[in-house]
Amino acid sequence: MNLRVGIVGLANVGKSTLFNALLKKQVAFAANYPFATIEPNVGVVPVPDGRLAKLAEITKEEEKMDKLPPVVPAVVEFVDIAGLVKGASEGQGLGNKFLSHIREVNIICHVVRFFPDPNIVHVAGDVNPERDREIVETELMLADLQTLTKQVEPKVNATKEDLARWKVIKNLKAGLDSGKLARDVVGDPQERLLVRDLQLLTMKPILYVANVSEKQLTNLQIDKLTMQPVLPICAETEAQLAGLSEDEQKEYLKSLGLAASGLDRLIQKAYEMLGLLSFLTTGVIESRAWTIEKGTKAPQAAGVIHTDFEKKFIKADVVSFDDFVANAGWKGSREKGLVRSEGKEYVVKDGEVIEFKIGT
Repeated sequence: MNLRVGIVGLANVGKSTLFNALLKKQVAFAANYPFATIEPNVGVVPVPDGRLAKLAEITKEEEKMDKLPPVVPAVVEFVDIAGLVKGASEGQGLGNKFLSHIREVNIICHVVRFFPDPNIVHVAGDVNPERDREIVETELMLADLQTLTKQVEPKVNATKEDLARWKVIKNLKAGLDSGKLARDVVGDPQERLLVRDLQLLTMKPILYVANVSEKQLTNLQIDKLTMQPVLPICAETEAQLAGLSEDEQKEYLKSLGLAASGLDRLIQKAYEMLGLLSFLTTGVIESRAWTIEKGTKAPQAAGVIHTDFEKKFIKADVVSFDDFVANAGWKGSREKGLVRSEGKEYVVKDGEVIEFKIGT
């Protein structure tokens, strides 16, 4: 599965600057990984994972290859969603196009302006992050209320599921009317399933990106903000980083007291919020990371590689990344008894190196 992140925000909050930094990163990525799909409003970038290069080195030695196998990281698609204006839920600006694009993403990245700059006009007059957050969320809630209002009450011969669904819809209407987001109204997973087909915008998780100046990067008091979870990122810094070599990026980040770029931290936070992890495969063809949800069992993980693998799953040979590296690959790990043979009920964990056994 590919993670899809929708970048939203008001005009002049730095959304485009952030997305352009993504596009620069995408160009570098695509140069090395031609499988990446590039669309005008989509940035496809790799998930940071230093384990893959090590797997490739070990596989090269173990398989006596002339060169390293290709490294294929998991990817994230960032969707640049048209700038929001007040009244978008009623068709203002790009209206419906804006809303339809949000429905297609897994998580919303809401960019909110914190940086002061008299040369960049704020559409609402001054820098006020909480007000801006409320404008965007109000439009999302109004759009959801329109969706809910269109739903028809079940008839007399309705099924129990229809009646249960209607009850959830009524609760959602009441909650949204009182200013709550849909995900804060309905927390029960079973109830959420009943209305999943409605694709409610405020049911999606939201990660707030505080677009700050470089000076604010290290002194923004996050714990005092009402918007949570929030990630401070300087879009201008990200744009500069995108044009530097890997070594230059490390030096620049070190000078700012940061261990990773804002874009890398954003990806990691999105994974955490959505409960995602990566398992690893390696061989003469490639060393690769695959994205799955936490709690995924071995056959379903195999199905991410190829749908037939889930149907024809026999077992999975599993070893931890650390053991695989410490024992120079599959052979050494097997000799030490560190490779486990797991069946259909096994739950895959992050970073495990797996070799699936598939029937014919």
